Amino acid sequence: MTRPPLPPFDTASARIKVRLAEDAWNSRDPERVSLAYTPDSQWRNRAEIFQGRDRIVEFLARKWARELEYRLIKELWAESGNRIAVRFAYEYRTDSGGWFRAYGNENWEFAADGLMRRRIASINDLPIDAAQRLFHWDLGTRPEDHPGLTDLGL
Repeated sequence: MTRPPLPPFDTASARIKVRLAEDAWNSRDPERVSLAYTPDSQWRNRAEIFQGRDRIVEFLARKWARELEYRLIKELWAESGNRIAVRFAYEYRTDSGGWFRAYGNENWEFAADGLMRRRIASINDLPIDAAQRLFHWDLGTRPEDHPGLTDLGL
């Protein structure tokens, strides 16, 4: 099984890979998202370090149980060979009604088959008022005409 686009990446293929990842994460479907990673994929997400698809599914299920109305935008930062650097922001609401915008960056390393074998994420959360939200679309895939991070000044 391969997951195009495949490394080595150029700017165009890396942008496609980033958008495919964004679309999958916006589905909030842990099983779907996990299929983009090698079975033994290594993750560091904030303070959590773990390995494997089963753990990815567990992690994402917990994440999206806490981060309600999750909407994510990813943007390519750099690419080289089998690696891609991404910056991102997402907005979510807690079950107590508070809104947050999380800012972060990810370093991705891919196997030859296009599956991600390593994901290193650093993330910071900023409390926001509901009126400060910038990500306005129905839950799911961000519409093509919705501004990206640069266009939003983020």
